[in-house]
Amino acid sequence: MDERGVTRAFEREVADGSRFEFGKNWSRFLSVLNEERIRRAEAALREMLEARDLAGRSFLDVGSGSGLSSLAARRLGARVHSFDYDPQSVACTAEVRRRYFPDDPDWRVERGSVLDRAYLEGLGSFDVVYSWGVLHHTGDMRRALENVLVPLAEGGLLFIALYNDQGGASARWRKVKRLYCSGAAGRILVCGAFIPYFIAGGLCGDLLRGRNPLSRYTRSTTRGMSVIHDWFDWLGGLPFEVARPEEIFRFYRERGLILKNLTTAGGGLGNNQFVFARP
Repeated sequence: MDERGVTRAFEREVADGSRFEFGKNWSRFLSVLNEERIRRAEAALREMLEARDLAGRSFLDVGSGSGLSSLAARRLGARVHSFDYDPQSVACTAEVRRRYFPDDPDWRVERGSVLDRAYLEGLGSFDVVYSWGVLHHTGDMRRALENVLVPLAEGGLLFIALYNDQGGASARWRKVKRLYCSGAAGRILVCGAFIPYFIAGGLCGDLLRGRNPLSRYTRSTTRGMSVIHDWFDWLGGLPFEVARPEEIFRFYRERGLILKNLTTAGGGLGNNQFVFARP
């Protein structure tokens, strides 16, 4: 499918309520992007990849979103290729590149889909294939899990994060997301119900930890992201699929990969993070 066809397909999915416009949310996030958030994103990459830096390595960001992770990888010394299916996410990543690495030949940004195997085959191979919180939003997670292996070099690392399967709770959240994406009335209902819930939960947690509750809305998350923008990403995030950690472990073990690092969501809400190595 050509670029025009991809755009039409994307717009149809948004119009029929089956896809959230992640890029619109990330374009708002760029207004709070700062040095602290970038440093946290760098630290998160170093921790999971167990590397001091990425100098001399090639890094493929599958579903680059805001562009923050691509920026972190580039600052750590990697040659970066970023792509996303959402046109506004592509624009966000391009804007981040413009701000921090203008005209950099070692950072390429373009539109593409992880479900397009031919596109991935044309990219070549990469030392690190990275996809944080993306593959479960493609509408075909199994195919996406398979396809990210296409550009993974021998001896390379695959770093992915996927929503944890909470059983019935995940099914209920899917209904919430469908309501949010159904139109303006749905968004108002969902935000009216859940934003106060998130605020109350955060308030209780901060008070118990002795932290200033207001700082929650200005400080960055452990990955450099924004709590408020993450709320909307979660509430609207369609398509939506989930997986148990053991399912992902078995999937890649059967394909010859070795689990190198793992951080789970502890059985609750959020992403399980995996780093696999290809021998």
